[in-house]
Amino acid sequence: MTVLARLMAELGSDLVTPGPDVPAPHRTDWSGEPAVQPLALVRPRTTAEVQAVLRACHDTGTPVVPQGGRSGLCGGARPLAGGVALSLDRMSRVLDVDARQATLTAEAGCVLQVAQSAAAEAGMLLGVDLGARGTCTLGGIIGTNAGGNQVLRYGMTRENVLGLEIVLADGTLLPAMNRLLKNNVGIDLKHLAIGAEGCLGIVTKAVFRLHPRPTHTATAFVGCADAGAMLDLLAHARATLGPALTSFEAMWPSFYDIMRAGIAAPHPLDAEHGLYVILQADGFDASVTARLEDSLGAAMSAGIVADATLARNSREDRALWAVREAVAEYGRILGPLTPFDIGIPLEHMAQAVARMDRALRDGWQGVRALFYGHMGDSNLHLVVNVPGVAEQPSKAIKALIYDITRDLGGTVSAEHGIGTTKRDVIGHSRSTEEIAAMRAVKAALDPRGILNPGRGFAA
Repeated sequence: MTVLARLMAELGSDLVTPGPDVPAPHRTDWSGEPAVQPLALVRPRTTAEVQAVLRACHDTGTPVVPQGGRSGLCGGARPLAGGVALSLDRMSRVLDVDARQATLTAEAGCVLQVAQSAAAEAGMLLGVDLGARGTCTLGGIIGTNAGGNQVLRYGMTRENVLGLEIVLADGTLLPAMNRLLKNNVGIDLKHLAIGAEGCLGIVTKAVFRLHPRPTHTATAFVGCADAGAMLDLLAHARATLGPALTSFEAMWPSFYDIMRAGIAAPHPLDAEHGLYVILQADGFDASVTARLEDSLGAAMSAGIVADATLARNSREDRALWAVREAVAEYGRILGPLTPFDIGIPLEHMAQAVARMDRALRDGWQGVRALFYGHMGDSNLHLVVNVPGVAEQPSKAIKALIYDITRDLGGTVSAEHGIGTTKRDVIGHSRSTEEIAAMRAVKAALDPRGILNPGRGFAA
């Protein structure tokens, strides 16, 4: 019996869609990589059904590619020809919100924004927040150890996950649904799945740590002379605002000017500057606004800040964030592009941007290189477009950017994972010994190599 026939017999046509009938959205992801027709798409409703899928695929050596919201940029959710695409979009429920224990339990296919809303209804906060919040799923953000806008205060996804339910390659269930902040019994197995991009097991449920929900938010838009002043502002904001500092987003003019024009957004400052920053501070009383204002006033007196404005209401708050959150408009504004998600030590950030920008301009006439990122956690984003070229020279552009990243002690992936698009440069950021250890764990948990082969660190 073929694997497709077995899946049909055990799960039925309601859950199993043969390759020719697989809808277009399940044939690729946001990476821009070409669409692929898998052998089948399976959309289980329960953990037991996920186990059945993996048992069948393990027995027959059939590759399995897990899919969440397919909003990743690295090709990790793009299916394989001859393999099974395993979508958890039907396992999308919030199962429990416990305000006393400060936990949220949900299925892996739950959309992040749905989980955030459930936490908010209980007066709590889910600390992970991304621009793709309305599309990405909890399983996806766990698989990539996603970051986002609030890492500075709440940490990466890893710091917000307490427990997981994981199905191993042969269908074995690991019910590691810990709800305690302190549980030091043996190896914490959830960490094997977080950031592993589905290469070690399929996450089906998760327990997230929740945080007290701040009642007041203060947002400022700041102009600085250059990257040095921006980094001085970051140190100053940390010292004066402490844990109230939630976001510190930097936008170089290359990003800000093009994207602002593209969405026709007004400029909130009276003049143009060498670099723009969005600061957000959260607290539990109205004094947080005065604290942010005092902090910026002191920074201005010290010559760190050239100009600044504070949002007076939620409408102005959204307006200050508009350009930074317009990244979904890239395709319309720029056309085809090569995106980057890299980490650079802060002491090398200005040098990195200058070297990358200069090298790109030397290599391609008229190139557009847009720099921005989460500076509070050393995460630099960059998108590159060579105008008038239907097929972007992405291979050469990537080699240039990743070599500079390696030379400056950075990482080729800060928060988006490896997928298929960064496999060739894992060695830029991990030693041979580290990669070998990862693959040894993979071999132990997935001896037939069926889970997301050719993705991340998987062979």
